[in-house]
Amino acid sequence: MNYSDKQEDVDPDLVDHLLNDLKNKYSLTGQSLTDNLEGLLHANYLKYWNYVHLDTLLSLQNPRTDFPDETIFIVYHQVTELYFKLILHEIKQIARHSALTPTFFVQRLQRINLFFRILTFSYDTMIEGMDVEQFRQFRMALLPASGFQSAQIRKIEIWSTDFINLVNRNQRAQYTAQDSIEAMFTHIYWKAGATDQNTGEETITSKHFQHKYRADFIELGENVRTKNIWQLYSQLLQHADITEELKQQMADAMRKFDTLINVDWRLAHYKSAVRYLKDSEGVIEATGGTNWQKYLPPRFQKVIFYPELWSTEEQNEWGKKWVDKQ
Repeated sequence: MNYSDKQEDVDPDLVDHLLNDLKNKYSLTGQSLTDNLEGLLHANYLKYWNYVHLDTLLSLQNPRTDFPDETIFIVYHQVTELYFKLILHEIKQIARHSALTPTFFVQRLQRINLFFRILTFSYDTMIEGMDVEQFRQFRMALLPASGFQSAQIRKIEIWSTDFINLVNRNQRAQYTAQDSIEAMFTHIYWKAGATDQNTGEETITSKHFQHKYRADFIELGENVRTKNIWQLYSQLLQHADITEELKQQMADAMRKFDTLINVDWRLAHYKSAVRYLKDSEGVIEATGGTNWQKYLPPRFQKVIFYPELWSTEEQNEWGKKWVDKQ
């Protein structure tokens, strides 16, 4: 029997119920049910390649050189940005939930942790998946662009913690959490990695980046003062449904997130940089002129989103256990 000859068992009551729901839906906007059903009759079936815009997606890799491994480099960074988008998507679900519960908070934070584990392991693509000599040549055509210019990772950071925890630790004491975001942004930690190693001046890479995004970052910082991940966690500790078990689950998920983004992922990035930007003759400058040797290792920056959840000893040893394991 051909597929077209098969008769589907249809529940007439269910059909009536669905038609009534559709009628109510369309009537809310002054539309006709019959017109929309006729449109459905003439509409084409959805195809996978149209749904994910496959042809467009595969056209977005535009190497600037003829080195074949540059395509790997581009795809890797595009995939990373898509995972950043997923992480921001989950953070916003937490922040914008109309009736946030501890259980929902933990579930979404566990998703975020999953995505950051994937991103951490994905650095193997960079570490093992490209030819070193090809990279060192095609990278020269990318000047002065740099992964440092990823706005999404900065937004993830701002959404994750009180802004004062993103201030360079050497200047942090001069601020309080209530100070303006614009004031604290002056000493945000990643600016220390955006200085030219030879002159000590701010790099053109950083100037371009801040010209495009500085206002957005400051506005976001002000907007999420009371609804970043730390603030929402603190509020949920007083939730009517909170239990000691849920408190522990929330703290565990927060600590895991803090470790994944600020230790594991950054050190995997550092390991990749060492492979390509360091040899027997010394250190090779990054494309953006960034001071990656001091910018990437957590033991130098000591960026900790949730210091209240870590002991003094754990904070002092931040990132060192990972180094010891390598």
